[in-house]
Amino acid sequence: MAAAANPDFRHETPSELKAMLEGNTALAEKWRMLTPLARNEWICWTISAKQEATREKRRARLQEDILGGKKRPCCWPGCPHRRESARKWVEA
Repeated sequence: MAAAANPDFRHETPSELKAMLEGNTALAEKWRMLTPLARNEWICWTISAKQEATREKRRARLQEDILGGKKRPCCWPGCPHRRESARKWVEA
């Protein structure tokens, strides 16, 4: 049986992502059109990388994918902070 979603699962928007959104009105508009859950998935996917170089690549891909119409990160099982089945993605 799946664990119930934690109502406090949402991540804060990182400053780097805020700057991207402030600097790109098209991206900001598409970001606002995403559901809160979808935005959280993008944030979690971006911040979960261990190395800054990977986080930078993910931020660039986030921008490209969202502007291209994608709603969620590809091949991401979901925020492990709200789904037990995805914990393996962030556990060391």
